[in-house]
Amino acid sequence: MVILVMGVSGAGKSTVGRRLADALGWQFSDGDEFHSPENIEKMRHSLPLTDADREPWLEGLHAAVAEWVRRGQSAVLACSVLKASYRERVAGGYRNQVAVVYLKGSFEMFRQRVAQRTDHFMRQELLASQFAILEEPAEAVVVDAALPPDEIVQKIRSAIGREWD
Repeated sequence: MVILVMGVSGAGKSTVGRRLADALGWQFSDGDEFHSPENIEKMRHSLPLTDADREPWLEGLHAAVAEWVRRGQSAVLACSVLKASYRERVAGGYRNQVAVVYLKGSFEMFRQRVAQRTDHFMRQELLASQFAILEEPAEAVVVDAALPPDEIVQKIRSAIGREWD
């Protein structure tokens, strides 16, 4: 099984994803590691990515999911995948082995979180563009991103356990 922890920048995807993977004893991967240096530079300069820019990133995420499923290895992948088409692309032919967790919250909360980060390439100026393309998932475990990370992990574990038993 692969759990995609998704949401806009500042939602807590990496923090929650790491804690969830640790709690489950699964592998963790951060979707940011799949971005090209060119895409990271664009975001560093507050330039939103186009779908063409995202294409290699989505291919890399899908390849990782395919490899985990092929190996029978469970993993947690933290990545924005804001559009339904992105999520479909990443899950590919493995939709039955992929669960989506959506960390939902307000623009203002995420803006404040991103503004406090000093060591990340994603700038708060790009948050509006992320909300503009966000297509909230129809089939997902939806969790309030304002909750403490450990409480979010517990809610995910409870929901996923029911869904995947």
